Parts: sequence; structure tokens; C-alpha cells
Amino acid sequence: MSTRTAVDDDKREDAFTDAEFRERLRDLPPSAKLVAKVLETDAPLSQGQLVDASLLPDRTVRYALNRLEESELVGSRYSYRDARKQVYFLRR
Repeated sequence: MSTRTAVDDDKREDAFTDAEFRERLRDLPPSAKLVAKVLETDAPLSQGQLVDASLLPDRTVRYALNRLEESELVGSRYSYRDARKQVYFLRR
């Protein structure tokens, strides 16, 4: 009997191979690459936490997240701790 769920199947469909992930990331600005690296080590994080961890200005982190979302490399959801905030994670 399999223990896979529909959620597991959805994650597999959204996930990229390492080569695909790197190819999409290659053409993005350095700020987006840095935000992706921070999310690679500590995720999920809110925008404020990304600002603190990356030492980038808030506006730059917002721009980087937008570019990562356009490339479908980052996903977001509402925070379990504070539903007013969104947290971001890599789609790997």
C-alpha cells in the first residue's frame, strides 16, 4: 500500500531538477540569486526575515522576490504564526 498523497504528487509536478533550477536562476539579477541562496538554507522566511538575513534593502528584496516568482522558482503561503504575513520558499 502506497503512502503517497495528492500533495506529494503536486510537489513533484512543481519541482525542478537541479539543472532546470540553475538554468532559470542563471539569468536573474544578483539580488535574486542571493535571496534564493538564503531561502536554500533557511526557509520559509518572511520578507522582513529575508531583509535581515540577506542585508539587502527592503525594496531590493521585494524586487528579487518578484523576479523569482515570475521565474516560478519561489512559492509563497501565509505564515502559520502570523496570518497577516506571507512566507517564501524555493520550489525545488
